[in-house]
Formats: sequence, structure tokens, C-alpha cells
Amino acid sequence: MTVPTRNETTFAAKAGRLPLVAVCVGYFLVILDVTVVTVALPAIGTGLRGGLTALQWVVDGYTLAFAGLLLFCGGLGDRFGGKPVFLTGLVVFTAASIGCGLAPSAGALVGARLVQGAGAALMVPASLALLRDAYPGRGSRARAFGVWGMVAGIAAAAGPVLGGVLVFTVGWRWVFYANVPFGLLGFLLTLRYVPAPAASGGRSGLDIPAQVTGALGLGGLTWALIEAGARGWGSPAVLGGFALFALALPAFLLLERRARAPMLPLRLFGDRRFSGPAVIGVLLNLGFYGLLFLVPLFFQRVRHLDPLMTGLAMLPMAMAPMISSPLSGRIAARTGPYPPMACGLVIGGIGLLGWLSAGQGTDYLSLVAPMVLTGFGTGFTMPAATTAILEAAPAELGGAASGVLNVARQTGSAIGVALAGTLVARGDLVTGLHTHVVVGGAAFFAAAALAVLTARR
Repeated sequence: MTVPTRNETTFAAKAGRLPLVAVCVGYFLVILDVTVVTVALPAIGTGLRGGLTALQWVVDGYTLAFAGLLLFCGGLGDRFGGKPVFLTGLVVFTAASIGCGLAPSAGALVGARLVQGAGAALMVPASLALLRDAYPGRGSRARAFGVWGMVAGIAAAAGPVLGGVLVFTVGWRWVFYANVPFGLLGFLLTLRYVPAPAASGGRSGLDIPAQVTGALGLGGLTWALIEAGARGWGSPAVLGGFALFALALPAFLLLERRARAPMLPLRLFGDRRFSGPAVIGVLLNLGFYGLLFLVPLFFQRVRHLDPLMTGLAMLPMAMAPMISSPLSGRIAARTGPYPPMACGLVIGGIGLLGWLSAGQGTDYLSLVAPMVLTGFGTGFTMPAATTAILEAAPAELGGAASGVLNVARQTGSAIGVALAGTLVARGDLVTGLHTHVVVGGAAFFAAAALAVLTARR
């Protein structure tokens, strides 16, 4: 157990709050845009004449580009420095947000979302590397990551609330336009107040072949899961997506093993303290983000709430991470990351299974506890998992390590949304929701068991 020493001041006193604020403004936008569109999806479908499959791509197009480029962008941060990469990502993300708001068709919106995801991929690994450099002490870093995780949890759960308000008051396009002033604010704060750590220069080259095969593998898997709902699991297009994934994954691993400057140093996975949190990231987001895709649809299509009331109905899920994430950071600074990680996953798994009571005539108050438990558990887990994986990696591979965790989480998000949408497309919404929460709850409990086993080993 690590207890902060008297000489280790809080992260606010040690480095000031403004670097943390600057990084978190950009990171809030990145995570917010994973979920803010969920309440807006019915309005987007009506406005752009898109079906359920197109709406899944509006969500997963962003997540796919985000996950597919994270490792590559983590390497860019290690080679060229976190600050210029983070600033570039903010510019790309903000410009793409304008493109999303102006989109004349569902296809154009999906294309702009892909560019948004690329900007997000540039920002996230760099944000962790910047925080790691600004707050070097273990205790101060854990608390900084607690705030960072709190921002992620709040953004993820608050997305549907904010989306509902914007759709109801000014229209769905403002879900994207709202990013612009905050993107500019984040750019100015980062430029002025975030120190620029020197690039490690420890890896040269960009490992393009591995990047291409990794993106193709993830794209094939996501395509197959999304299209299965409309085309059927046995259709040639779906089977082709699975085949692409099956071929690309071993090719990616082979290329990384042979590369002189691998994008993903495979030796990191020899340490269970590194590989364990990565797997946990996949399982966590699979359950949570699949639920976030389905709950707004449930409230609007089954309970017949408007977008504003849907957002307000999801407020308990949005508020819980505001408490649990900073609390997790403080506990992790004293106990290490694995106890809060395991506890958060158990709490979140119980919350997911609580959604089995959801139905046409279910009283809203009976759904408050599942929302609170799911949001609290997810927020309690995320900063601990971040601390665990960065502590297990060498400092010169901080960008790659943060890229691994975030690609794991976004891969879980893409799979969770794709699977949830397919379950709904093949049956009624309530049945699909019930099936997903069973799968998601099992994923949370499996992740909790993995956290306990990793800590013991």
C-alpha cells in the first residue's frame, strides 16, 4: 500500500490546476461525443432519413476511427511530444464538429464523424502523457487521473442529458456546433498553460503496415456486428467482415513482432499488470456504452418521452461519476488501483442487471437505482484502470500505454454499440435491452474477477 508522504503535496499545489483544466476540456469533448448523439439519434434519423443501421454508424463511425488510430497517435506523442499532437487533435476535432453540424445526409455525417474520431485519437494518448509529466508523484498522479477519470465518467453519462436539452431547444445540429467554443477554449488554455515535455525519441518510424492491418481488423469486426442486424449473421457481407478481422489480427501481431519500432510493443503484454487493465477496459466499455446506446431509445420509443425528458431521466447516471471518479482516485493513491477497480466493476455489474426490470409499464423510480449503480461503478473503475496500466509501462512508452488502454476501451465501445443495435434490430427493443444487460453484467463481473487475479499475481 502506498501512502502519500508529507513531502508530496497535492497535485493542485504541485503543478497548478490550469494544466489539468486545459487537458480535461479537450478530453471532456472527446468522451462527450461518444454519447451525446444517443438522444439525438431519432431526430437525426428523421432529419437525414437514416435507418437504424445508419444511426449505429453515426455512433460507431466515431468510435471506430477513434479506436483504430489510438495506438498510432500514441506513438506520435512519444516521438514528437504530447503538446503539439494534442493541439493538432483539438483543431481536427473542432473542424470536424462543424462538418457534422453542416452534414446534408447520413453518409456525410458518418464521414465527418470519422474525422472527429481521428482528432479524438490524437488527443487522448497525448492528454495522459501531458498529465503524467505534469504530476510525476504517484499520489498526485493518481489524484490527477481521478479528476481525468471523473471528467470521462461525467462526459459519458452527461452526453445524453446535454444532447436531449440541445435537441429539444435548438435542434440536433447543435449537438455538434456546441463543441466549437469549447474546442477553441481548450486550444488556448493548452497553448498557454500546459508545459511541453520533450519528445522521448525512443521510437522511430510510423509503423504504417501494422496501423493499416490493425484498423482493417477492427473495422471488419465492427462492420460485421453492425450489419448483422439488417443483413443477418449468415450474409456474405457479414461473414466477409468477420473473415477480414480473422486475417488482419494475426497479420497485425506478426508485423508488430517483426517491426524495429513497433507501434504496439508486444513485450508490454508479458506483464499481467499491463494486460489485465487492457482487457478490463474492453469489458467495461462493452457493457456501459452498449447500455448508453439503448437507454435513450428505450425512454423515447418505449416510454414515449421527448428528447428533453429523456435527457433529464438519465440524469442519475450522469451525476454518479461526479462522486465516484475522484473518490476512486483518492483511494487508488492509498491502496493501489486494483481494489477500487474490482469494487467498481461489481457495483456496475449489479446496476446493469437491475435493468432486467425495465419494461413498458415499469415505474421510473425503480430504474433510478440501476442507473446510479451503473454510473457509479463505471466512474469508480476508469481512473483506477488508467493508473494501473500507466504504472505498469516504462515512462518512455507512456503514449503507447495510454493508447493501449484507450484503444481497448473504444474497441469495447464499438463492439458494445454494434452488438446492442443488432440485438434490437433482430427483435423488440425491450428484449434486446434485457439481453444486452445480461451480457454486459457478465462482462463486468468477469472484469472484476480479472482485477482480483491480477492484483494477487
